Amino acid sequence: MPNKIQPQEGVYEIGCGIYDITGPAAEVGMMGFADAAQTTQGIYMRLWSRAFIIGDGNKRLVYICADLCMVYQAVKQAVVHKIQKDKDLNRFYNDQNILISATHTHSGPGGYSHHFMYNVTTKGFIRQNFEAIVNGIYQSIRRAHENLEPGKIFIARGEAQEYGFNRAKRPYAMNPEEERARYKSDIDQEMILLKFVSLKGEELGMVNWIGVHPTSVGPTNRLIGGDNKGLAEYWFERDKGSNVHAKKPFVAAFALAPSGDVSPNLWGIADGTNDYAHMEKIAKILYAKASELYLNATTSIVGALDYRHRYTDFSKIHIDVLGVDTAPAAMGATFLAGSTEDNVSQVKIFHDGATLNSLQRSEKIIASAVSSAFGALWPETLSREYIERQAPKQIILPTGLASWDGNPWTPQILPVQIFRLGTLALIAQPTEITTMAGRRVREKVESILSPLGVTHAVVVSHSNAYASYVTTPEEYRAQEYEGASTHFGPHTLDAFLQEYTHLSKALVQGYKVSQGVYPKDYSWSQISLQPGVLYDSAPKGKKFGSVLKDAKESYRIGEEVTVEFQSAHPRNDLMAMDNFAIVERRVQDSFEFVAGDRDPEITFTWERTRTSESKAILRWKTKDALPGEYRIVHRGVAKAFLWGKKTRFEGKSRSFFLKP
Repeated sequence: MPNKIQPQEGVYEIGCGIYDITGPAAEVGMMGFADAAQTTQGIYMRLWSRAFIIGDGNKRLVYICADLCMVYQAVKQAVVHKIQKDKDLNRFYNDQNILISATHTHSGPGGYSHHFMYNVTTKGFIRQNFEAIVNGIYQSIRRAHENLEPGKIFIARGEAQEYGFNRAKRPYAMNPEEERARYKSDIDQEMILLKFVSLKGEELGMVNWIGVHPTSVGPTNRLIGGDNKGLAEYWFERDKGSNVHAKKPFVAAFALAPSGDVSPNLWGIADGTNDYAHMEKIAKILYAKASELYLNATTSIVGALDYRHRYTDFSKIHIDVLGVDTAPAAMGATFLAGSTEDNVSQVKIFHDGATLNSLQRSEKIIASAVSSAFGALWPETLSREYIERQAPKQIILPTGLASWDGNPWTPQILPVQIFRLGTLALIAQPTEITTMAGRRVREKVESILSPLGVTHAVVVSHSNAYASYVTTPEEYRAQEYEGASTHFGPHTLDAFLQEYTHLSKALVQGYKVSQGVYPKDYSWSQISLQPGVLYDSAPKGKKFGSVLKDAKESYRIGEEVTVEFQSAHPRNDLMAMDNFAIVERRVQDSFEFVAGDRDPEITFTWERTRTSESKAILRWKTKDALPGEYRIVHRGVAKAFLWGKKTRFEGKSRSFFLKP
């Protein structure tokens, strides 16, 4: 067990860990664009959970940044449950001092929520994906715990440019003019970075926060990956020589700050042709800024650690200063439009080019058409009080009232949490929050915590649970996508501000807070319509791993190498911490590993060719490769017909030469 340090100003226990959370790489609905046709079909980069544990000799904080679209409440519940059963961890870590956030990549498999709304496009709950995510986050925490050692934390701040734009300019412009005048941009361009270094001078890890959607790769994509933030993470770790299989790898997280109205798609909607090139451009900007800040991070974090956490039912909060109440969750009609700056709506009447007036007419027609149907099932939907508390939203989905089994379609009880890390505060926000709403939260918490020496706060978006969006009340009135997706009515932000005020005062005055009503565990009621893998087969004369299309004898550096193999269903084994696709280079008398699923230069694509037959297409981009002799390797697991026995297989291409 790691040695516990004695409290010392500016010296902390620091541990970093990383583990694979890549889910099913074939035929599972992807999360983010709400397009049921977008199902996984391979991998362009594996997904990772990155854990950072910090202690001051008295208390510890656990911060996780996971390459996920969202962190659902069910995920955190399950991670905490695993920790409670671990005698090495349960003495130190619990629900209150663990913060799990998502990068918000839209290129990962879904189906890992316990709420109907978020599983509707994935054919229900996908247990295999859920368990891969939960286990991977847990393992990353274990590894960080085992790596704890004395060290220092340095902080740096700076502005990034040309990485995104405000996609909701009309709602943003509805905020008070004097408030907008305080900021030079309608997005928050600040990146804040923490650098972790051991007392021996060894670089341990880095985490930064900046707000931008990882939606460079659009809904035509079928390959799993981390999008712009995931690619920046990969580059940073690669340049530090990080090896995820090492006991103590360098860990770099590009985490999410308020980004509810921030798009990276400077070139227009992701078109399925230039997505990867655009992803790389945004990733380079984020990576370059992080590298600059990391190099110049010399200001030490000092001060004690502390935290407060509680659960609150946001469907019925009375906001004292306003004398108003929130409402059970609901989605407005223009929620169906999605963010038309990032992808084309699946609902035809909301396609780009529709005028504001036509959108408003459409939302009224749709809301009117469905309200009577929902009202028959859940009469409260039609109550004047509910409608007025959500106004001017045209309710289309009463997700807080709708329920098949007592479990609302979206969560009502949400966690609120604040970490104090010396002079820095981390505010866990269980939603997508817009730029101005995030600024209001940050400034409120900073002002209250200033007596503790807190000089800056970060609103950590997509943390611990997920309940769609939060806008300012002024932005809510516009009822564009973000406002229509703000669950609890126009005063949702005010409710969060009231809760964070309570937690902040508790930190300053040193008193505990009630933990509130713990959300129920709905794992028992989950349904999946996703068929399992029956069996795999290969055509006559072929076996699993057989080469169907081999490499050429030689290539020029910069050419793409493509090899096809007889394969089996990737859901037979997720190959956690392993690879479906590998590049090897001859060194003397043997071949050595060069790249795999973690590396973006090689991609694995899976295709079903017949009912039980499939092939794998491995593509290697060689632009950064060294000359030499190489081969391409495919690994997988096949499931037999009669007893379902699973067998690992491996196939190798011919060796080929790469020339300048």
